[in-house]
Amino acid sequence: MTDTSVDDFSVDELLQLNQRKISAEELRKYEKYMTEIFSALGMDVNTPSTHETPRRFLEALIESTSGYEGDPKLIKSFPRECRGEPDCRLSQVIEGPIHFHSLCEHHVFPFYGEAYVGYVADERILGISKLTRLVRLYTKRFAVQERIGYQIADTLEALMRPHGVAVFMRAKHMCVEMRGVREISPATRTTVFRGVYADDPALRAEFLNVCGIMK
Repeated sequence: MTDTSVDDFSVDELLQLNQRKISAEELRKYEKYMTEIFSALGMDVNTPSTHETPRRFLEALIESTSGYEGDPKLIKSFPRECRGEPDCRLSQVIEGPIHFHSLCEHHVFPFYGEAYVGYVADERILGISKLTRLVRLYTKRFAVQERIGYQIADTLEALMRPHGVAVFMRAKHMCVEMRGVREISPATRTTVFRGVYADDPALRAEFLNVCGIMK
């Protein structure tokens, strides 16, 4: 995957602060489509248990992809507490495990797991909860795991201009477990390293040790 420069994006483009608008008429139309699909696949859609399943499915799908609406709370950052001291650049912030669920854009099957996000601040820091918000911004979409890590790193760089960013993700993919090879044991791991993390093996090793993949 090409490592796109964060300068190619604005913060608004990265956060995509756009409220989705789906009218009641559109929802009724989509519910009708889902009723036809479920029925064609063999579901009896006329039982007390299933007659509202198409509507519930659509509501769950809308909720699971709410990341497309962005998160305005991510825009705010704070001045750094540590200024000018020679060892400041060596201090990294790591948040994780941040648990997430997402939908694979290839099959619309869930994948789920945990993410760790680290950064070495320059002049700005983020509130710790913003790192969880950032992970959920991109996992609550139709996605691929590899791209999520780049999106998180791009957005952190745009928001903070830090000395470095690191992202580690570990996930189980239901499209692997339930179809195709039907393998239930493996987890997919992806990493992204920017700035001082790309240049400093010791800093990378410290980050990966916190993530539990180096002992």
